[in-house]
Amino acid sequence: MQVIFESSDPQALELRTLAERRIRQALKRLAWLTPRVRVHLSDINGPRGGIDKRCQIELMTDGGSPVVVTSLARDWFSALQSALTRATRSLIHNMQRSRKPRATTSGLRLLAGS
Repeated sequence: MQVIFESSDPQALELRTLAERRIRQALKRLAWLTPRVRVHLSDINGPRGGIDKRCQIELMTDGGSPVVVTSLARDWFSALQSALTRATRSLIHNMQRSRKPRATTSGLRLLAGS
């Protein structure tokens, strides 16, 4: 799995190894679904403080549409953890949804016509 880390904030760059480790740990069982993960950390309003740390995670999947999740928090680690949790949950949901057999409308017409 390729992890692409993007940030222009010097404090966020310090979290690069931690972010990559957390992503690999969270997605180790789903790595076959996501060959590439893009993480973008940004500080929305600069040094003024508040809930302004933004983490966007994009999971590129084989054959499917990418899963993109954004999270805001007071600190980088919380934003990363929240976005990663939601992205993993969404990826599992999409995988389960694509594997379920869908009811066909022709089968419903046969039942209604009986």
